[in-house]
Amino acid sequence: MFGIPMVGADICGFAGDATEQLCQRWQQLGAFYPFSRNHNDLNSKDQDPTVFSEAMQASTRKALLIRYSLLPYLYTLFHKANRHGYTVARPLFFEFPKDTTTYSIDRQFLWGEALMITPVLEENALSVDAYFPDDVWYDFYTGGKVKTGHVQLPAPMDVINLHVRGGYVIPMQNPALTTTASRTNKFALMVAMSSNLTANGALFWDDGDTIDTFEKNLIIAMKFKAENGTITSQVMHDGYPEATSMVLGSVQVLGVPSKPSTVTANGKLVQFTYNSNMVLNITDMSLPMNKEFSITWT
Repeated sequence: MFGIPMVGADICGFAGDATEQLCQRWQQLGAFYPFSRNHNDLNSKDQDPTVFSEAMQASTRKALLIRYSLLPYLYTLFHKANRHGYTVARPLFFEFPKDTTTYSIDRQFLWGEALMITPVLEENALSVDAYFPDDVWYDFYTGGKVKTGHVQLPAPMDVINLHVRGGYVIPMQNPALTTTASRTNKFALMVAMSSNLTANGALFWDDGDTIDTFEKNLIIAMKFKAENGTITSQVMHDGYPEATSMVLGSVQVLGVPSKPSTVTANGKLVQFTYNSNMVLNITDMSLPMNKEFSITWT
């Protein structure tokens, strides 16, 4: 609300001692703060994940790896914040201003337009109440559709509930131990189809270090569009010197009504699977992202 998109509370709290369970839930939530840092004062007990159980460490690692896989989307949101003043983390009512139920919701939030985060904020809770505004929503983990309105979601200790809004393409990347390592991995797209079977998205990318890359045109920017059983890319700016190393390895399409018989990428047959959640997984690709591509299923 105050124009500072890079923000996040000290995970597990700055003063005082958090219990392991609450710290575990806070680590899951904190993985989706724009600024994500576990930090406390000298007079409090250590609270980094390594001082807790292996289960707590594993769930923290799981949440952070999801964050790392979503860094292309998060990085693009920060670019939009820098250029246009958009929010990165935002309340539901920013996207659904006519839905008065969203006005009082402060236990869920969005990354941009497309990703909803529903954390557990109470000890000993293994479920969480969520509200889904009138739109198409998919479970981030399974790709299955969820109903709108008030829903009680299961929330095992190693899970933070994430949902993807239909009509959007989320750029992703295979995660690694560091951002330097992860940015050398292949990219992926999560395509969440709207009720009319369309989706749109974007990616902004640079070397992650150089100042003023946009002004110096040391960037690559592209748009993605899905309609009529085809996903296409359009390169808007191509000044990033290392763009030739950017490769698209996989695409996951949520909300495909029926199993395709064939899938092609730039006219060549590619491997795919389709499951009962109406999720189409297209794998084993190596498409240069600095070149426009077309992926079609029929």
